[in-house]
Amino acid sequence: MFATGVTIVTARNAAGKLVGLTASSFNSVSLEPPLVLWSLAHGASTMPVFANGSHYAIHVLAADQKALAQRFATRGIDRWAGLEHRPGIHGAPLLAGAAATFECFNRSRHQEGDHIIFVGEVERCAHRQGVPPLLYHGGKFYTEHPL
Repeated sequence: MFATGVTIVTARNAAGKLVGLTASSFNSVSLEPPLVLWSLAHGASTMPVFANGSHYAIHVLAADQKALAQRFATRGIDRWAGLEHRPGIHGAPLLAGAAATFECFNRSRHQEGDHIIFVGEVERCAHRQGVPPLLYHGGKFYTEHPL
């Protein structure tokens, strides 16, 4: 029952294949140096890519990106089919339209319970001014809210 923002975390595997997933477990850690964190279940199919990769991108979704959040939360589909994106500074794909993006070096990983907590050092970030965020609460996405 905790309201959170919604993110999509993206990367490339060693062969260059694009991977990505929807995550609500995102938080800032430090301003100096700039650090953020997110977590991923041990059993996630993308775990080897994120555990062994050096860079990833975190996208804070805008309120109008509910369908994108659902797409990256769905299993067994090509999440990238027809999707606009461009490579970031270290190759992690950047999605168009996000409220904010964080391009991160995979600084450290911490095993806790059934998840790995990833701490990323932010190498570049950007945001869209005045864009309301997509929210998640009680198993539902919210696109309209009085912020």
